[in-house]
Amino acid sequence: MPKLLADITPLKESPAFRRLFFGMALSAVGTQLTLVAVSLQVYNLTESSLSVGLLGLFALVPLVVAGLYGGAIADAHDRRKVALVSGFFLWGSTMAIAAQAWAGIENVWLLYALVAVHSGAAGINQPTRTAIIPRLVRPELLPAANALSMITFGLAMTVGPLFAGLLVAQVGYGWTYTVDVVTFTAALWALFKLPPMPPEGKVRKAGLATVLEGFRYLGTRPNIRMTFLIDLAAMVMAQPRALLPAIGAVLIGGGELTVGILLASVAVGAVLAGLFSGPLGHIHRQGLAVMWSVIGWGASVSAFGLVVVMAGNSQAAAPDTLSPWIIPAAICLVFAGISDSVSGVFRSTILQSATPDAMRGRLQGVFIVVVAGGPRLGDMVAGGNAEWLGEGWTAVFGGLLCIVLVIILMKRQPRFAQYDSRNPEP
Repeated sequence: MPKLLADITPLKESPAFRRLFFGMALSAVGTQLTLVAVSLQVYNLTESSLSVGLLGLFALVPLVVAGLYGGAIADAHDRRKVALVSGFFLWGSTMAIAAQAWAGIENVWLLYALVAVHSGAAGINQPTRTAIIPRLVRPELLPAANALSMITFGLAMTVGPLFAGLLVAQVGYGWTYTVDVVTFTAALWALFKLPPMPPEGKVRKAGLATVLEGFRYLGTRPNIRMTFLIDLAAMVMAQPRALLPAIGAVLIGGGELTVGILLASVAVGAVLAGLFSGPLGHIHRQGLAVMWSVIGWGASVSAFGLVVVMAGNSQAAAPDTLSPWIIPAAICLVFAGISDSVSGVFRSTILQSATPDAMRGRLQGVFIVVVAGGPRLGDMVAGGNAEWLGEGWTAVFGGLLCIVLVIILMKRQPRFAQYDSRNPEP
């Protein structure tokens, strides 16, 4: 049994990684509290779902710009300092969000602006933190370190939204945001305790030229490029998130409770994959593992769609009542979460191992943009297709199309299936 459980060797061997892990785990929960509470506050101020949706736009644009430029900054400067400075901007924007709630300002445009600043700081902080990890643990422990990170991500996605709703209802927005302010101090402390991490090799000033240099490098490294393309195939073609409100309202029933259960199911899958990630460290054909994981994601989403199709409009007469169909639907999304998490572990490991340190920040910036932008493109594709296919068939065909695209990509780049972690070739 212990061989199945997550390998905690990185936590034992590296005090710096251990501090970073626990600091980021606390701050991840706090960040989810803030993200959910902001959406609730915007809806409370405007009573408009469109206004809530605009939060995504105000968050995405700064994240994309800062993610690309932030990676270049991380490659040109001491990564500890970059992570600390961007971390203080994150902390300050969170304090400003809390301050507006305590002051009772009730201005939605101020919230949009603060979310944009917060997202921009995260766009620099996240790729920098990820680029730091390979300097803290041995190369062979990178899959274990990334699997541990997946556990914190899944727990934050599960616990954060739940506690956000409870805290907003019980103590209000001010205290909810303040919890994030307090938990983020743990992340800042962990970053402060890191050793200096000056850039290796030739150092160039961060700017558009160095960002473009990162893209040119990516264009000549097919294995690294495949980690992005295969994830886009999964997220753009088979992202079911935008389908869930209609599924909860009519097809399965249960309304917002069903949406919460289904979203939590994906996060539970991520946690389970992390908890039982022990065998992942022994897998060397990591490109092949990514392929089968993404195929598993597509198959799980298709199976979820079939459940929705079979449910039909069974809850049309009682849309607020949970249907028994919620059980197989949730199980399908748990498997989807497991597949996505395993894929994420190996994609991150390939990127970290096969990329030279001088390029690691910039490619981690691209990684953040793909991870953030892919699901939002997927929401648009799924929402548009659902208008004429229906939610269930959209999920079915989206999952199948994801599998087809993965097979096409693997045929065009067969070397990816041969990628061996013992000889990481970019």
